[in-house]
Amino acid sequence: MTSPTSLPLLDLCEYEMALAHTPVLLEELVDLLRPQAGESAFDATFGAGGHAEAVAEQLGPEGLLVACDRDPTVAGFFRDFARHAECRTKLVRGNFAEVLARHPQDSFDIVYMDLGVSSMQLDRRERGFSYAYDAPLDMRMDPERGRSAADLVNELPEDELRAIFRRYGEERFAREIARGIARRRQRQPIETTGELVEIVKQSIPTPARFAAGNPARRVFQALRIVINDELESLARGLEEAFRVLRPGGRLAVISFHSLEDRMVKHSFRGHAAGCICPPGLPQCVCGHEPTMRVLTRRAVMPRAREVELNPRSKSAKLRVAVKL
Repeated sequence: MTSPTSLPLLDLCEYEMALAHTPVLLEELVDLLRPQAGESAFDATFGAGGHAEAVAEQLGPEGLLVACDRDPTVAGFFRDFARHAECRTKLVRGNFAEVLARHPQDSFDIVYMDLGVSSMQLDRRERGFSYAYDAPLDMRMDPERGRSAADLVNELPEDELRAIFRRYGEERFAREIARGIARRRQRQPIETTGELVEIVKQSIPTPARFAAGNPARRVFQALRIVINDELESLARGLEEAFRVLRPGGRLAVISFHSLEDRMVKHSFRGHAAGCICPPGLPQCVCGHEPTMRVLTRRAVMPRAREVELNPRSKSAKLRVAVKL
């Protein structure tokens, strides 16, 4: 194993974070994608490169792996990965939906996405993604662009906050939490994750404060989704991924909450559908043909051993389809 002192491109903290970031459903992803020597792959969410390393090993010297990520801090991880990769590599910074849109049709044999927030982002307190630390309230995957979580909670009208928490966090106490935020910011701006967690706890009924998990987790999820346009990017990214895949190309998505998984499932189901005529017609008049075949009848979930070793993998779901 490479020692930290031999990695001038990464500081020790970054190196330790990379080691701590265990790629979720790695064996299952590679088994279902079946990368072949000489193929080209697009890693839509590179992170620390755990999935990329396993895929690149199968692609071989003639293969190509294009890595994409919005987070500028992945550049050091990519450079280390590229030095040891078994295939040709390229890094593109940006939103994966926008990057895919710039590629012509039939560009890749494999596209895969590991959605959600990475361990490096969660564990960097200054990024403000985690409710476990008291840190500046930020949550931007690209810290150089867009509004932060602090901007949203201090500037959006109460009814908009309520709608965000309800829609993107499926938070049943959305009204009470939005009201609590509105009251607090009248006295002083809300600037840290700890302040937001405290507001959530004070706004919900006492029994809910002691339910499983942190009571602020759904609020943090909702804010993160909106700040980073995650669902809009996923919807567009799924269609762009289908477009750039060659016939026989495989698309894999690992999601971490029901909103993402539902979107992936419906997208795959729509492409895999045959006749879409209204029920009751004596014969098909639409002529619609399936354009994908779903390889995962049900979402693949981590085995008990993986969850034991990496508790953050517990909510992960993998779906894979092949372009016809």
